Amino acid sequence: MRALLAVAFDLLREARSRKWFLGLFAAVSLTLLGLSLFLRLEVVDGALSASRLFGSLLSADAQPADVALRPVFLTVAFLGYVLGAVFLVVACADFAPGLLSPGRIEQLLSLPVARWQLLCGTYLGLLSLAALAGGYGALGVVVLFGVKTGVWEWRLLWSAAFGVECFAVLAAAMLATATVVRSAAVSAGAALVLFVLGAIASAQKPIGEAIETPALRTLFGLAVAPLPRLGTLCIFACQVLEDRALDGRAALRLSAGALVFAFALLAFAVHRFERKDF
Repeated sequence: MRALLAVAFDLLREARSRKWFLGLFAAVSLTLLGLSLFLRLEVVDGALSASRLFGSLLSADAQPADVALRPVFLTVAFLGYVLGAVFLVVACADFAPGLLSPGRIEQLLSLPVARWQLLCGTYLGLLSLAALAGGYGALGVVVLFGVKTGVWEWRLLWSAAFGVECFAVLAAAMLATATVVRSAAVSAGAALVLFVLGAIASAQKPIGEAIETPALRTLFGLAVAPLPRLGTLCIFACQVLEDRALDGRAALRLSAGALVFAFALLAFAVHRFERKDF
């Protein structure tokens, strides 16, 4: 366990030195700072009476603050899920190929660390990075609007957890791809393709109904059956912020399926990595 944590912390230290991640946290911080300075929300007895951005009146209709801010939180959840996944895939694509690069991999294998620990430690570091980024952004939005309006939407952290789970699947795909082709571009491409296929798999029923040929419809169903429903996870990330109750069984079932898919990819990556000759 200590070896896994050491590899994960080494990846986080490497990420800290990269401008990609400094830029990510700086962009989130500047966005939150800009909103705190230029967004004026007038709240009276729990109702949002007016809102202004850069001095311009956005709304003058009095309505409950939690109701008025719900579209804002839903937008944050959706953009955080989609854009966060894409950014992390692009920014993290070369970690696994870098691990396998000539010279570095020989040095790492000379240390008292098993091969599976190197790979799983790298995976743990990627998940930690995603959790830090998602938690930082979500917590910043919660605190910003909580201080300004008194609406503390802590469910946004739960929404961010769905985004981290999505990246867990994509990170496993990048590691598995890197053990086959040592290329950052190919690893990122494979993860993004899986992201799109996961969205298509979430729309399996309407797409299947649109296919008129029975044989093609069956083939399509078989092709998307094993894929994780990443699009549905995005819907859950938004639904958790709404007043109606989230279907806990469906969310648990699809989350478990996504994690099983991720662990299957990780197991394949470990299998390939253990048998590679360096």
